[in-house]
Amino acid sequence: MIIAQLSIAPLGKSTSVSTYVKIVLETLKKEQVKFQTNPMATVIETEDVETLFKVVQKAHLAVVAAGAKRIITELKIDDRRDKEATMESKLKALK
Repeated sequence: MIIAQLSIAPLGKSTSVSTYVKIVLETLKKEQVKFQTNPMATVIETEDVETLFKVVQKAHLAVVAAGAKRIITELKIDDRRDKEATMESKLKALK
């Protein structure tokens, strides 16, 4: 299982990016991947890295299609191979 943190921010538009965050979240819903949004980023869970990259590309391009001329996309990937890890299992480990 792949767990990744995604942040997509358009530059030079305005100080608020909520409109673009909503576009990214709509894209993730359409792609039917599990995700959780927090105040600074969105965490995504996919079966494999190929699916993750496909979904991230679609989200990035959705922000382009919404009119952004410059975008910073940050992606941090946790690709654990020794055992099954999910967003839920990582949070349970903290208890």
